[in-house]
Amino acid sequence: MNQTALKQIRIVLVEPAGPLNVGAIARVMKNMGLSQLAIVNPQCDIMADDAKKMAVHAREILETASIEADLPAALQGCLRAIATTGRTRSLPTNFETPRHALPWLLEAPSALIFGREDRGLSNEELKYAQRFVRIPSCEEYSSLNLAQAVAVCCAELYQSAIGPAVASPEASDRAVSAETAVHPPASQIRDSASLDESEGYYQHLEKLLLEIGYLYPHTAASRMEKFRRLYNRAQLSSQEVAMLRGILRQIEWALSHQIRS
Repeated sequence: MNQTALKQIRIVLVEPAGPLNVGAIARVMKNMGLSQLAIVNPQCDIMADDAKKMAVHAREILETASIEADLPAALQGCLRAIATTGRTRSLPTNFETPRHALPWLLEAPSALIFGREDRGLSNEELKYAQRFVRIPSCEEYSSLNLAQAVAVCCAELYQSAIGPAVASPEASDRAVSAETAVHPPASQIRDSASLDESEGYYQHLEKLLLEIGYLYPHTAASRMEKFRRLYNRAQLSSQEVAMLRGILRQIEWALSHQIRS
């Protein structure tokens, strides 16, 4: 089993309100070999008796959970992020199943983001993710409890990490070939831009585009969503982000000198 891959995945909860949910999440994380928990602005006491009772033998996950003021802080150090959502949104993006999307997180330090019990993640929060997951469920009652949603995703991650229980040599050979074809080499993953680096570039780009009049304040958010999707598909490296920021700085320099002259 690829324990290292599971250990580098961070479960991020945004403003959870129920200590029972938080405790149940800690337990299922330990069941499935996950240990990193980050909580953004919790709306409950994560060490309340109810949380500890639900966590049972996973109390250390509650004790070591990081408490963050906002989502960008919770994602620091991650190269990849997937957000979960249970609702149809106006965002023009693709929603994937956990089984299809989540193995991608096992390749690098990554985050899996879950929203509030009552309303999930806002469109503003979703912009920090590169891919989006919706858990398939019955149309008659499609809403999952937060802890249930985390459990489904953690189980999928665990199954992806351990791989097929039994496989013939021929099947194993085919799996290796497919893995090589689909996934980039480790050196390329290590050089991927972190979410912090990418976010710094997006903010720099938005500032400059507002200054030159390409963006307008009332439409900037929707336009920047398109840029984010474009760059997410490109999977930029740290060097490429540095190059793009260098271009922005040179444009700023040129504009300032043009104004002076």
